[in-house]
Amino acid sequence: MAAKLKVRKIGNSVGLILPKEVADQLRVGEDDTVHYVVDTNGLHVTPLDPDFDSAMKAFERTRRKYRNALRALAK
Repeated sequence: MAAKLKVRKIGNSVGLILPKEVADQLRVGEDDTVHYVVDTNGLHVTPLDPDFDSAMKAFERTRRKYRNALRALAK
């Protein structure tokens, strides 16, 4: 789907207003945070944090390494 969005002045910044259909498709609403990634293909907007996956991998490594200590702390 391709559509035009108008850039508007919002305070000292500029912003894009998402149409309701796009916000519904992204499952975002007022006061939600969205993330953007700029790459060679352009700008990608997503409600998902692109760093979350790497944080979960780091947690899994830590959880395995300190499994016994975490189990003892949970008691």
